[in-house]
Amino acid sequence: MRLKEGQHVTINVTNNLLESTSIHWHGLILPYTMDGVPGVSFPGIAAGSTFTYEFDIEQNGTYWYHSHSGLQEQLGHLGPMVIEPKDGDIGADREHTIILSDWTFEDPHDVFRHLKVAEGYYNYQQRTVENTIKDIKSQGLINTVKERAMWSRMRMNPRDILDVTGATYTYLMNGRDPQTNWTALYKPGESIRLRLINGSAMTYFDFQVPGLDLTVVAVDGQPVKPVTVGEIRIAVAETYDVIVKPKDTKTYTIFAQSMDRSGYARGTLATSVGKEASIPALRPMPELGMDAMGMSGMADMDSMDATNNKETYGGQENHGPNHSMAAMQNKVVPVDGIPITHSPDGHGPGASMIAKNPISRLDDPGIGFDGVSHKVLVYSDLTGAKQWPDNREPTQTIELHLTGNMERYMWSFDGKKFTEVDKPVHFKYGERVRLILVNDSMMYHPIHLHGMWMELENGNSPSPRKHTISLKPSEKVSLLISADAPGNWAFHCHLLYHMDAGMFRVVNVS
Repeated sequence: MRLKEGQHVTINVTNNLLESTSIHWHGLILPYTMDGVPGVSFPGIAAGSTFTYEFDIEQNGTYWYHSHSGLQEQLGHLGPMVIEPKDGDIGADREHTIILSDWTFEDPHDVFRHLKVAEGYYNYQQRTVENTIKDIKSQGLINTVKERAMWSRMRMNPRDILDVTGATYTYLMNGRDPQTNWTALYKPGESIRLRLINGSAMTYFDFQVPGLDLTVVAVDGQPVKPVTVGEIRIAVAETYDVIVKPKDTKTYTIFAQSMDRSGYARGTLATSVGKEASIPALRPMPELGMDAMGMSGMADMDSMDATNNKETYGGQENHGPNHSMAAMQNKVVPVDGIPITHSPDGHGPGASMIAKNPISRLDDPGIGFDGVSHKVLVYSDLTGAKQWPDNREPTQTIELHLTGNMERYMWSFDGKKFTEVDKPVHFKYGERVRLILVNDSMMYHPIHLHGMWMELENGNSPSPRKHTISLKPSEKVSLLISADAPGNWAFHCHLLYHMDAGMFRVVNVS
């Protein structure tokens, strides 16, 4: 779907299904009644009926749309949406839109049931006796036993990277599997704008075009100061615009491997259809080790043992493997100085397992990049291309914890599923809010706020504006929000089955 900045659009959606449906325009700023979330902003589109969406287009960039009804998104109810700038300048000679997705022939409700009844049901990359022997050789028997005990107490497997994996998913690029080989064309000497969208239900992708630099110029549709990298981790629901400059008439593979390395989507960038380049080998499957959770070593596990799980472990020193990068840049990340006010055991199972004072690890690309020689994009690289209109200091701070239980497949905010919450999160219309998110779980979570921008406090000025923020395990982030959109807005994890399991809230602006 292509729209243009400044347009007033009317979109008639006729539902030919035998059940209710909806369309949410992901990342668009519009009246809440047009946002498309059944039970929050409108009743939904009943079978056989037509609903008219009508709103002004006040932005440009790369976005997407998808169903917000049941698990229809997993069935392919989604698509890309490009909003052209008023002046028509895309900053390149040509553009291609790439939407990544995950497809399963299983009924999504069966997938959800399997996740509920058997933790790790789709994880075919479990640890083996050989892995245990290797760990004993590298860190000793006692430390290996301690590490296994820690994972047991957290009720999670260190290889539970993604709940649903390539064991059941086929990863698609623009709806095509790796064998079909979707192709993007270019002419020699052209610069190409690739509009990248992660429209999957559950899969984080690591994206690269081997042999080419990726110059990031927009994130979640919003312009950023250009930064050149070799690879980008794209969380579910995020979008990135990158500029690439092919050399001569060379053919390139467009490659997106899943974060758990269980499969990949791929296409080709070439001067004519039918060409192919070599496909990179999948990297080894990563594990959620201590660094991935903000722990510095065995001393942290000893600390956790000493507290007998009554308190949390760790400390301000445990910044993860790459925190020194931000320190060298003399960046001040405000959230690191903000204490966590909620009690350690007040957020449901798993909360007491995280670091005592979790910090932002915005300079850490995450797991799975060991031995990679090229630069991987991190949130600390992002700087807004222009100053945003609202520079006021926040008048209210709200803290929410991301909580869950892998064994029982329960996901929530502050230990409560959506069905257990009796009132919405409240923003006063016109106020400036600081939202602190703390990930008390051992999973990655892409958190999406409808209807308003979130400015990520990463130490850069201007801060980057996003509609979806990815949190690593045991991480906290600080977001500035201008509550300029009255109404009820959805706020949720964009992993489809996490949202359906209860990691969902309503934000009321009034």
